[in-house]
Amino acid sequence: MPEVIFTGPAGRIEGRYHPSKTKGAPIAIVLHPHPQFGGTMNNQVVYSLYYQFVERGFSALRFNFRGVGRSQGSFDHGSGELSDAAAALDWAQAINPEARACWIAGISFGAWIGMQLLMRRPEIEGFISVAAPANRFDFSFLAPCPSSGLFIHGSQDRVAPIKEVMGVIEKVKTQKGIQIEHATVEGANHFFEDKVDDLQKLVSDYLDKRLGPNAEEPPRAARGKRR
Repeated sequence: MPEVIFTGPAGRIEGRYHPSKTKGAPIAIVLHPHPQFGGTMNNQVVYSLYYQFVERGFSALRFNFRGVGRSQGSFDHGSGELSDAAAALDWAQAINPEARACWIAGISFGAWIGMQLLMRRPEIEGFISVAAPANRFDFSFLAPCPSSGLFIHGSQDRVAPIKEVMGVIEKVKTQKGIQIEHATVEGANHFFEDKVDDLQKLVSDYLDKRLGPNAEEPPRAARGKRR
C-alpha cells in the first residue's frame, strides 16, 4: 500500500494507493469524514471500503483532503474538498489511462463530496454512500442521479438520522434505468463503532451483486469437471 503524493488545487495531497495487477482495471476513490471533526483517510470505515475495492482488483486510492495530515491547504467548507476529489480522480486516471470505469465511495462528509463528484464525472458508474449527512448538507443536486449505487446508514445514527436521507433516496430512486439501494446496519452509530464488520458484509454483498464474486479460480461447476 504505497504512499503517494500528488498535486491538488491547494498544493500537495497525501494519499495511499493500491494499483491493480490487471490492465484496464477500474478505479475506486474513497473519501473520508469531515476534516474539522477528526476525519482522515485512516478512518476505519474508509480503510474497510478501500480494501473492499482492492480485493476486487480495482486500482484504489484514498487520500487526505486539504489541511489534513500532510496535505497542504486549509479546510474550504466543501468547495475546495470537491476540487481535491476531482484532482485525485484526475491523478488516478492519468496513471491508469486504460481504466474501464470508476467508482466513488465515502462516509459522512466524504459521501457528500463523493456524490457531487459523481454528478460532474460521467465515467463514475457506481457509488457507495455511507452515513450521508442529508440533514447537514444539501443533496438536492442529485436530481437526477446519473449512476446506480448503495446508501448505508446505521440505525442509531444521531448525527445524520436515517429519516433525513430517506427523502433523498426516494427522490433519486425514480430515475429510469438507475437502481438506488438502501441498507441499514442495526445498532450502528454514525461511525459504525463495533459494527464495521456488519457494514463490510453489506458492502461486500452489494459489490458481488454488481461486479460478480471476486474469484481467481473457475466457478464451482467448472472446477468439478477439471482433471
